[in-house]
Amino acid sequence: MARTPSTMLALGTPAPDFALPDCDGRIHRLADFAAAPALLVAFTCNHCPFVRHLRHEFAALAREYQPRGLAVVAINSNDVDAYPQDGPDAMRAEAAELGYVFPYLLDRTQEVAKAYCAACTPDFFLFDAGRRLVYRGQFDDSRPGNGRPVTGADLRAAIDATLAGGTPAAEQLPSLGCNIKWRKGNEPDYYAGG
Repeated sequence: MARTPSTMLALGTPAPDFALPDCDGRIHRLADFAAAPALLVAFTCNHCPFVRHLRHEFAALAREYQPRGLAVVAINSNDVDAYPQDGPDAMRAEAAELGYVFPYLLDRTQEVAKAYCAACTPDFFLFDAGRRLVYRGQFDDSRPGNGRPVTGADLRAAIDATLAGGTPAAEQLPSLGCNIKWRKGNEPDYYAGG
């Protein structure tokens, strides 16, 4: 695994469209979340140690903020042929175990990850009511082995500001995680390898 940071897509970028299946084949689209005052798109997977480090707190954050209007969608863009532990059956089990209250989608072509310039798992993108990017970066400063508690402080502050009609702080730190597992020959230009 390569320790890979977020690409830090430009703030103000419109949310790229998507139409992706969940584990049961139901298609979810960006437009499905149009009424929400904020949308969090999280690129994640099942096996990455960085994701596993914060997965319970991420699920809890979604349960806490959903009643306040935050829409959440998780997207797995890893190559599930090469990494079957990230396949649909494992995704279904992960969602059930953690009590996901949001769709967990599979991006088999990896085109959605490329559209968002997603680089790592986890990688978080927060959009305002107009679906403009207002935050991208880390959940918080906790990493496997660094001894800091998993709180979601950075992402929570951004969500709070957005739901209050404000703007998150301009200083945003990249997420860090395993690189998205690109299919051989499908790596985007921004992928540094590893």
